[in-house]
Amino acid sequence: MTDPTFEFTRAITRRPAPTIAGGLRAEDIGNPDFEGMLAAHGAYVAALKSTGAEVIELDPLDAYPDAQFVEDTALCLPQGAVLMRPGAPSRMGEVAEIAPALRACYDTVHEIEGPGHIEGGDILVTGREILVGRSDRTDAAGVAELAKITSDWGHKLREVFTPEGVLHFKTDCSLMDAETILSTRRLDASGCFNGYRVLHVAEGEEAAANAIRFNNLVLMAAGFPRTADMLNRAGYEIVEIDNADCAKLDGGMSCLSLRF
Repeated sequence: MTDPTFEFTRAITRRPAPTIAGGLRAEDIGNPDFEGMLAAHGAYVAALKSTGAEVIELDPLDAYPDAQFVEDTALCLPQGAVLMRPGAPSRMGEVAEIAPALRACYDTVHEIEGPGHIEGGDILVTGREILVGRSDRTDAAGVAELAKITSDWGHKLREVFTPEGVLHFKTDCSLMDAETILSTRRLDASGCFNGYRVLHVAEGEEAAANAIRFNNLVLMAAGFPRTADMLNRAGYEIVEIDNADCAKLDGGMSCLSLRF
């Protein structure tokens, strides 16, 4: 029996475009280096493929400098996919660009029609429920529309709140296995993970919280040695990926793929 929360046979990624310097960022810490981002993206795809999964690599989209962050455009569940409705106006067009790839993989594809907004970076699927964090990019109406779709598929959805000043819910947490969540202390302090086993990232390494469990591997951003050591000791097999350029666009490990 496979566990659909972290055991996957396929992933969709999109190569970064040369226009990435035009991407959104909460604070300007400099422009990402295109060659550096391509190299890191290649290492990321190679890590996914090393688990035996098929990786569908989509072409870059010059018109959408954030388009490599495909996770925000859809939610992939065993029953079907749901096309999101991004809260950032400049990213709305990315949804139509990803739709054909998802329709080729799924018989059932729903879409969030609005007026609400919701992005995949605010959605954490655990072994027992779907957690959706309200944020600057995800509002109550978007959450309600998704809840209606997922409840028809038998999923329980729970709305939680993303800490002030944090872009997405998954900026501060990620799934390590069906019952274990890697989280910052500030997010866990809200009580949203009561009943789960929670592993805290090291103080000062909050950016390590955005990781992904993909089959036997945990992909995490490089440069967070205490968190990496903690995960190693907890029995996880770590692959560290250079995230320096992605981070300049508020991107992390989960943002770069759709996994199903």
